[in-house]
Amino acid sequence: MIIKNITGLLFFIGTLSQGQAPLPNVTLKTLSGQSVTTQKIAKNNDLLIISLWATWCVPCKNELDAVAEVYDDWISDTGVIYYAISIDDARTSNRIKPMVNGKGWKFEILIDQNSDLKRGFGVSTVPYTVIVKNEKIVYKHMGYSPGYEEELYQQILNYSN
Repeated sequence: MIIKNITGLLFFIGTLSQGQAPLPNVTLKTLSGQSVTTQKIAKNNDLLIISLWATWCVPCKNELDAVAEVYDDWISDTGVIYYAISIDDARTSNRIKPMVNGKGWKFEILIDQNSDLKRGFGVSTVPYTVIVKNEKIVYKHMGYSPGYEEELYQQILNYSN
C-alpha cells in the first residue's frame, strides 16, 4: 500500500515537472524594438516553441541552424511557430541582428533584454527549449546535441493534434 502511494506520488510529481505549467508572462522586444508579451504570443498561437539562446552560445547557434533547415516542413506539417528568444545582455545585444541576418533564420526572433523570461523559467544556462500548447508549457528541454531537432519534432507531433 505504501509503495503504491509513493509510486503514484512520484508519477504525479514527474507529470508536474514535465509540463502543464503556465507560461511566464514577461515583456520581450522584437528586433525592431517593439514590445510584445509572452502572453500575447501564446494567445495568438495554439502551438509554439520557445527556445532561449545567445549569440555567444555555440550549442544554441547549432540548434537554431538545425531547426532552420527543417522549419518550413514543421510549419506545413503542424502549424507550429518557433520563437528564438535571445538572452544577450547590453554588451552583446548588438550582435543579434547581424547574426540573424547572416544566418537567414526564418523563425521569430525576440529579445529578453533583462533575462526576465530566463528567470521565469528558472534556468541558468542555454539553450533551453519549451513547447507551449494553449498557453501551458507541455515540454521542456535543456541543451543541444546533433539530432535533437528530430526528438523535438516528435514532441511537436505529439502536441499538434
